[in-house]
Amino acid sequence: MSNNKETDSISLTRRAILKGVDVTLPGSVSADASAATAVSAQISSAKARTGPRTVREIENIWIPMSDGTKIAARVWVPEDALLDPVPALMEYIPYRKRDSRRLHEETFHPYLASFGYACVRPDIRGSGDSEGLPMDEWVKQEQDDGVEIIAWLAKQPWCTGKVGMFGISWGGFSALQVAARRPPELKAIITVCSTDDRYTDDTPYTGGMIMEDAFGPAWGLYYPASCARPPDPAVVGDRWRDMWMDRLNNLDFYTANWLTHQHRDAFWKQGSISEDYGAIQCPVYAVTGWFDTYRRTVPRMLANLKCPRKGLIGPWGHQYPNIGGPGPGPTIDWLAESLRWWDHWLKDIDTGIMDEPMYRVWMQQEPAMRGIHQTSGGWEIPGRWVAEDSWPSSRISPRKFYLTKDGLANNAGAETVHVLNPLQTVGITAPGWWLRSPEEAPMDQQVDDARSLTFDSEPLEAMFEILGGPVVTLNLAVDKPVAFLAVKLNEVDPDGRSRRVAYNVLNLTHRDSDEFPQPLEPGKRYRISLVLQDCAHVFEVGKRIRVTVATSHWPAYWPSPEPVTLTLYAGLSDLELPVRPPRVEDRELKPFGPAFVPEPTSGRTILQDEPKPIRDSVWDAENRKLTIRNANGSGRYRIDSIGTELWWSEMETKEILDHDPTSAKSDAQYITGFKRGDWDCRIESRLSFGSTKDNFLFVGQIKAFEHDIEVFAKTWDRMIPRMLV
Repeated sequence: MSNNKETDSISLTRRAILKGVDVTLPGSVSADASAATAVSAQISSAKARTGPRTVREIENIWIPMSDGTKIAARVWVPEDALLDPVPALMEYIPYRKRDSRRLHEETFHPYLASFGYACVRPDIRGSGDSEGLPMDEWVKQEQDDGVEIIAWLAKQPWCTGKVGMFGISWGGFSALQVAARRPPELKAIITVCSTDDRYTDDTPYTGGMIMEDAFGPAWGLYYPASCARPPDPAVVGDRWRDMWMDRLNNLDFYTANWLTHQHRDAFWKQGSISEDYGAIQCPVYAVTGWFDTYRRTVPRMLANLKCPRKGLIGPWGHQYPNIGGPGPGPTIDWLAESLRWWDHWLKDIDTGIMDEPMYRVWMQQEPAMRGIHQTSGGWEIPGRWVAEDSWPSSRISPRKFYLTKDGLANNAGAETVHVLNPLQTVGITAPGWWLRSPEEAPMDQQVDDARSLTFDSEPLEAMFEILGGPVVTLNLAVDKPVAFLAVKLNEVDPDGRSRRVAYNVLNLTHRDSDEFPQPLEPGKRYRISLVLQDCAHVFEVGKRIRVTVATSHWPAYWPSPEPVTLTLYAGLSDLELPVRPPRVEDRELKPFGPAFVPEPTSGRTILQDEPKPIRDSVWDAENRKLTIRNANGSGRYRIDSIGTELWWSEMETKEILDHDPTSAKSDAQYITGFKRGDWDCRIESRLSFGSTKDNFLFVGQIKAFEHDIEVFAKTWDRMIPRMLV
């Protein structure tokens, strides 16, 4: 990109700050002048409510890349930033800053800007209103662009030259990946609900097993469909349809690609900071919730990063800590906490945040359980905040229980043989690999416990708490070359209710390596150590500790190629718990304060109510067949500030026979649409997935409609060999 165009862009940015208008580079004319005028009027009058500085919103600004591609971004900046420059904060994701994420992003970007930051929300190349073609997850081009955007931001007249990155999920991934590239202007990041390893802790694999999200509307179907969505003509002008057709004609059904990389190869190593933790040198604040799938990545990053770092895990799901849900709470004043971080690292203000313990977590008094902790006001789980000055902590000590013929005991006892015959529906009491709604919380585990190998302790005579990843070591044998393992740590109430504390799964062919798995020798004995998901839990007096072992975890994980009979040798197997002693200083921890979520600046009008979610499980006793049906949707609503109507719906059906893992099938559909005046577009996507002993059977389809007329359709029909999966 020439210096002249860069100068033009800076000049336009300067005018935008002074006037609060929509910004486009030459050749990108608004298609709806009256709508743009209305938007500008609203933007110009929008004021932040909590910070000392008045904020201007810039609806769209173009950021030039070195290859000529222009990245679309929405900006919030103090109106006096040209006179008093500010650091920039960037959230870098592909989720449509103009509409789909608009209301959500307005709950934090304007707030942060009002305290003296320029908040910038680019659409990643090929998504939203940005130019370029759609891309798979976290490719190198995305990170290259991120480095360029940061350099561009630092040069703007309203910026001090210091930049921070933050985000949840994709945005958290992006922050880590770009930080590993060490752009000199990037001074600190906050990563929420993300991972350091794309293979071990993200869709579609955990422990070498395929998780259900790979084929469902929540991600495996949603993401390819999201890449097919059109840019907004109010931003890109009359070229919107050509841009859309280019996207559609270059679209791939990325989920199928993921399934061709069944081991931890170069595909997954790209973008995994675990390949070189030392690459990140800027400070990192890593955050997640105990009910999110990424809960073990925070302690792992604290243990391996060498840069200044902090970690926080609370009782939340896949959400920011001030929003919470679908976990049980309590939420916290996360916006204030994040400002303490940014002020320290980007403004050199001593906020005291780095004087506090490195690792802070919510210590749960009880495990979350569906129907038990739900109230009219949300979820309530007793607990308290605790902290460790460093992680791993030298204060944590192991406590060992042995799996014996009588249950869990302090002594190993004699070797005894326990045989588990295969049942494919074990896992139904915890159907999701992460918690997206209260209805997906683990229920009473007794149904699954009864169909697993189960080992109970005596009622506890003294209370103790654990923090970290429990380790279960099993001496076992199986009768097939490919076999899966699902292990749970439960707490059992005196009335028999069984509550899940932690769990993990493992494809036993990955026992030594995710990169180079090896088949099992049927009948051979193996010693397998499995680290369960990190947890923080208080075991109460009078309750029992339970370990369960199974060979399936349906529907959260796809089953093995063949039914597996497992033989476990008690007396040679054990459980090791990470016991945490009390810490007096926990009483003096700085309180977070009550959660605060600003109201979006754009209004929303409900046009069609959100439908009630459907979650049905049907058991056909005669055929021993389990069918699960889920359906959800947004209803239809209009974002008043831009006049755009949005909607989405999803449904899925999963079924399996208890005796046959190759009977497993998943069918899902996701539909989304956008309408404003003559702009009327809809995307429909479907994915059917099944398997034989030797192959995965994949059929994906994406269709695009304009004014209900089909303008694009493509089907991906693939048979993908199973490689020890």
